[in-house]
Amino acid sequence: MRKQIRALIAKPGLDGHDRGALIIAQALRDHGMEVIYTGLRQSPAQIAQAAIQEDVDVVGLSSLSGAHKSLFPKVVQALRDKGASDIPVIGGGVIPAEDIPYLEEHGVTKIFTSGTPTEAIAKYIQKLIDPEMEVMPPPQKIAHIGIAVKSIDASLPFYKDTLGLELEGVEEVDSEHVRVAFIRLGETMIELLEPLNSESAIHQFMEKRGEGIHHIALEVDNIEARLAQFKQEGIALIHDSPKQGAQDSQIAFLHPKAANGVLFELCQHNHKE
Repeated sequence: MRKQIRALIAKPGLDGHDRGALIIAQALRDHGMEVIYTGLRQSPAQIAQAAIQEDVDVVGLSSLSGAHKSLFPKVVQALRDKGASDIPVIGGGVIPAEDIPYLEEHGVTKIFTSGTPTEAIAKYIQKLIDPEMEVMPPPQKIAHIGIAVKSIDASLPFYKDTLGLELEGVEEVDSEHVRVAFIRLGETMIELLEPLNSESAIHQFMEKRGEGIHHIALEVDNIEARLAQFKQEGIALIHDSPKQGAQDSQIAFLHPKAANGVLFELCQHNHKE
């Protein structure tokens, strides 16, 4: 039986708003963790001391005041000074993306930006603490970029003649009502997607937006397990399970709202491109 994870949630500095920290604390409890909340206006030394006294597995810091670049590394250092550098520190709140590398360089294990699902935070902590939990590797590469076109034949001269790229083949995918041209570009592909009829999602896309980039496909292993993980983490999906795609592949789409309007496809090939 796996041990119960103990997490300490803290608000360092003079930040007087703790609604977000309380939401995170409740979400972690809902995932079976024991959570200690230290309250508002804690110093780095107080947080480190509480983490040691409570024998926690992880420290979660929340900051809305803009002082994270100073306070988060001070908590990490306070733990080191007390011989508890093995306790990982994660952070969240109102933290600009450009500050994340600095915080990670100064010992913060992970930063969660505003809007991260609480499910994802809980799952990350579980994987961080429990080495027996399966950790999905990141996508291997961009498998292809899908571009919606009215006519493959009319579009090919630009890619073949102007850019000098190689056409590897053309295939019809009946399930998607689409004709696909595969154009090699280094380790990835450009796929030109021509709708076969009005039922095609590509036709509907062009009706709204015209020709252009439709989606980005990421090469992954074990697509079924990855979809199950995303679903468990509350990531919006178009497909809960993989379906047959072009070039003997299994594919599934994430909902665009999961990635700020970008349509991502997961793609697992039964043979490597």
